[in-house]
Amino acid sequence: MNAVVLERDAGQPEEALLRMNDIFARQRAAFAAERDPSEAVRRDRLDRAIALLSDHRRDWGDAMAADFCGRSQELTLIVDIVGSIDALRFARKNLRRWMAPERRRANFPYNVLGGGAEIQWQPKGVVGNIVPWNFPVAAMFAPLAGILAAGNRALIKFSELAPHTAALCEELLPRAFDASEVASVCGGPELGAAFAGLPFDHLLFTGSTRVGALVMQAAAANLTPVTLELGGKSPVVIGQEADLSLAARRVVWGKLLNAGQACIAPDYVLVPRDRLEDFIQSLQREVARQYPSLGDNPDYTSIISAAHMQRLRAYVEDARDRGARIVEINPRCEDLAARTDTRKLAPTLIVAPPGDSRVMQEEIFGPLLPLLPYERLSDAIGHITARPHPLALYCFGSAAEAEAVLAGTISGGAVVNDTMVHVLQDRLPFGGVGASGMGAYHAEFGFRTFSHARSVFRSPRADALTLLRPPYGAAAKHMLNWMARRR
Repeated sequence: MNAVVLERDAGQPEEALLRMNDIFARQRAAFAAERDPSEAVRRDRLDRAIALLSDHRRDWGDAMAADFCGRSQELTLIVDIVGSIDALRFARKNLRRWMAPERRRANFPYNVLGGGAEIQWQPKGVVGNIVPWNFPVAAMFAPLAGILAAGNRALIKFSELAPHTAALCEELLPRAFDASEVASVCGGPELGAAFAGLPFDHLLFTGSTRVGALVMQAAAANLTPVTLELGGKSPVVIGQEADLSLAARRVVWGKLLNAGQACIAPDYVLVPRDRLEDFIQSLQREVARQYPSLGDNPDYTSIISAAHMQRLRAYVEDARDRGARIVEINPRCEDLAARTDTRKLAPTLIVAPPGDSRVMQEEIFGPLLPLLPYERLSDAIGHITARPHPLALYCFGSAAEAEAVLAGTISGGAVVNDTMVHVLQDRLPFGGVGASGMGAYHAEFGFRTFSHARSVFRSPRADALTLLRPPYGAAAKHMLNWMARRR
């Protein structure tokens, strides 16, 4: 077994590693015995996953609220529960069509002699899923739609930053699944390194670009194929013709959902210089409308840990020291720093931060929003293309402005006149490109990702290659020259 250390922690209990290895061995043995589960078996597994979410939706919400020290039940229902149930139902509805072999036209001369070609979708085996702390239930169950529909077994690794959710998962999963079907483990970076080093048949990782590179390195030792859902800095472009009130409403919603702790949250906004102050005022009004208070407001999520809170505050101070204007939006002027029962950071605009400031160099993952003024739309497009491809891109403005931004950039996904909602579309793939990831796993794209496309060709009794088998004669040379001609 090959593994690399992602970031060593104080040490992982030996029993956790032994349990993980035992589950992995059981799942491999179970897959070898079953190999290609029937449609009925796959449908039953999807139904059981749906029931786990629906029947225990309040428990999932309580667990995540405890992990965050403040997170609303409604947010968990919207993103983690309802979104995942939709994905599982969509897979169940389309399962028979996805599983069916796909016929392909055979090449000449086989096509005239009765040759048959098709693609058979086979399960890969045991799929590993390293889920992040920000939306752990969604990151577990949404991919399960494709993993289970494709006929695989699944082993899920939870982050140590979501211990309550991980503990609930380990309690509930055995009620619906045998460990040889679906199981979970929880631990820090050392367990994560060992997990990534297991010889999975496919490995899904959701997290930072830096750690994603290490996961890929660990998987490479076993030639394990990977799907990487990474982060990065997802930009918003405000066009000269954009409706600022609409843009502010939807940017605030996307940015402050989970307090900005989302991989596709708007990371920074490019604004026409002559509209900058109007947009700032629109953002201030919209934050006050959606979040009239912060400290005791259950709709406004806390920061996951003290370390992340310190990191975000350091971003603000670094930008301030470098000359950026800081605009904190705190509708009731609450003293959030004095609170010991929660970790809440007020939405903060960082106006015109220098390019070398930390907030512009690193993914923010919090309620900080840099605003970058630009002169021409081509300048905004150039700013985006000069940087690694983002996981998501958002554009507000006229149809012509939106098309110019889409045509001039590359991103994992894009939304025109809104933020983040592309992830809710059942028929669209979700994934990154370059530094923001590789592969996709939503809907049918997930089924294909977690399946092996086996090519099957049924040769006719008539020998189509009679003239092309040795010994080669004049007829073979004539035919080969004819086939190699310009067309």
